[in-house]
Amino acid sequence: MERSAEELEIGKSVKYDAGDIQVLEGLEPVRKRPGMYIGSTDEHGLHHLVTEVVDNSIDEALAGYCTHIEVVINEDGSCSVSDNGRGIPTGIIPKEGKSAVEVVLTKLHAGGKFGGEGYKISGGLHGVGVSCVNALSTKLQADVFQNGNHYFIEFARGRALEPLKIIGSTDKRGTTITFWPDAEIFETIEFNYDIMKNRFREIAFLNKGLVISLEDRREGKQRKDVFEFKGGIIEFVDYLNKGRETVLSCPVYINKFNRNLAGEIENEVEVCFQFNDGYSETINAYANNINTEEGGTHLDGFKQALTKVINDYALKNRIIKETEKLSGEDCREGITAIISVKLKNPQFEGQTKTKLGNSEMRTIVYKAMQEAFGDYLEEHPAESKNLILKSISAQRAREAARNARDLTRRKGVLESTTLPGKLADCSEKDPSLCEIYLVEGDSAGGTAKQGRDRRFQAIMPLRGKILNVEKARLNKILENAEIKNMITAFGAGVGDDFKEEKLRYHKIISMTDADVDGSHIRILLLTFLFRFMRPLIEKGYVYSAKPPLYKLTRGKEEKYFYSDEELSEELEANGRKGVTIQRYKGLGEMNAEQLWDTTMNPENRVLIQITMADAVEADKMFNQLMGEDPELRREFIEQNATLVKDLDV
Repeated sequence: MERSAEELEIGKSVKYDAGDIQVLEGLEPVRKRPGMYIGSTDEHGLHHLVTEVVDNSIDEALAGYCTHIEVVINEDGSCSVSDNGRGIPTGIIPKEGKSAVEVVLTKLHAGGKFGGEGYKISGGLHGVGVSCVNALSTKLQADVFQNGNHYFIEFARGRALEPLKIIGSTDKRGTTITFWPDAEIFETIEFNYDIMKNRFREIAFLNKGLVISLEDRREGKQRKDVFEFKGGIIEFVDYLNKGRETVLSCPVYINKFNRNLAGEIENEVEVCFQFNDGYSETINAYANNINTEEGGTHLDGFKQALTKVINDYALKNRIIKETEKLSGEDCREGITAIISVKLKNPQFEGQTKTKLGNSEMRTIVYKAMQEAFGDYLEEHPAESKNLILKSISAQRAREAARNARDLTRRKGVLESTTLPGKLADCSEKDPSLCEIYLVEGDSAGGTAKQGRDRRFQAIMPLRGKILNVEKARLNKILENAEIKNMITAFGAGVGDDFKEEKLRYHKIISMTDADVDGSHIRILLLTFLFRFMRPLIEKGYVYSAKPPLYKLTRGKEEKYFYSDEELSEELEANGRKGVTIQRYKGLGEMNAEQLWDTTMNPENRVLIQITMADAVEADKMFNQLMGEDPELRREFIEQNATLVKDLDV
């Protein structure tokens, strides 16, 4: 059998013949090159295993046979996924001489989604299959409940220990897969509950009526969530818009099925959107439950129809002139939208295979949107007029922002080689070796300048709290002195003008006091970067420094502690006799040497990398923390103040 170049081990000897070729059998290619199949072997790759197993259960739900999915992180660190679907077929496949369960779990590209009538619509086809989960686990157990029997089979690193057998009788129906990730493959084998929670909430929103439960049974981490949304993506939009004032009184909801000549459903389009009084757009597009982060034809159809319908309505009702036209960007200001399509044979493309390529979906979504949204605007004239006026206001603000950018560019703010006077730059010129600290206040900034390593560490003091960009358009943002200084110092531009290759530092570190004001300043900074320099976060350039809370002195010995728990453990272990404890209220209370030793020295410091692990939750969090509703902020702080140790956005 021919294999791809990536699946062949090519010898480095001078002589190159058939003896230099390794043919990897069964699941060996997966263990040899796991990155080819699951993307990476880090935390993301680990959780991809869970997604692969859950996808099989979701396919049962899409086929109409599964109503409940249970995911459990077990006490021993394994993960179990159970559903009440039909169960993996247990009969013998004559050609293989093995049970269908064993074949599905040991053969790449084996399953019910490659022809036949098992699944009309499937999200699992996008993935690599449960066989890869088996290959990358030290152990995997499959329990199938079918035909009144309880079937069981166990594997070790992808190899069946013995054939499928019946171990009991049951009135249950469905499948349970339990697997133990292989520490030889993955950088970490510890599951992150919050990552799984966000994904399963999303899946439950996209499949109304489906019940998904997640439980953590590990010692000291016990918790459980159950997700069920009978309103589906309508509730999803409500969830994302929580705390925002809306322009339309109720969301626009569209659900359309398209059938072939035989009357069978070929695809389904489900769209829900609502406009709020904010300035950012939040659009999440899915195909067969897969988050198509790079967009695709379904998203193109939605955007084109939205712009056309709004312009047609505005022109027809003489809100704009014939010579005027609202751009797509103007029309989408403040929108929160979910686009979910389900179709046979999805084609995924793009750099990360998360872009839908089926050309027919562009027309299908466009037509569904054009008809339904057009009717909505006609039936709600007062709201429609407010929406058009908001789009016109967005157009004017965009023009003002362009003028502001042009003005600041002419003045040298965006592309200047003259750096801000407050910036203490480093001598190194290679961006990959450089880092900049954004420091709260001139006092702490002065200490940081004295304590830093001038070769690669730059210091930018910030005066007070920067502008809350969640409540302002770009033209106002560019008038803020502290933000202009940051843009100039980073060197990469802002918004549509951002160019990563011009970035002057590959570590941008917020260093604020360990108190409420410091946390507020840090969130303001992250909000600005998230909204207008998002590639910085996506590429992993943004960090938060973690200064110590306490200094403990015992004779000549000095120790620093970064949390109340660490200090308590030290005092319980070694006693309080002869101990002096200093509580740091701010960075300014440390001298230059102490600040270097605790917070800036790469050998000792604690840096928290800010990631885009979940864009939906990140967007919602920034709205919640920095939006108009103070009650939501208070609620968030009350719920999380004692829980958050390392904030990872």
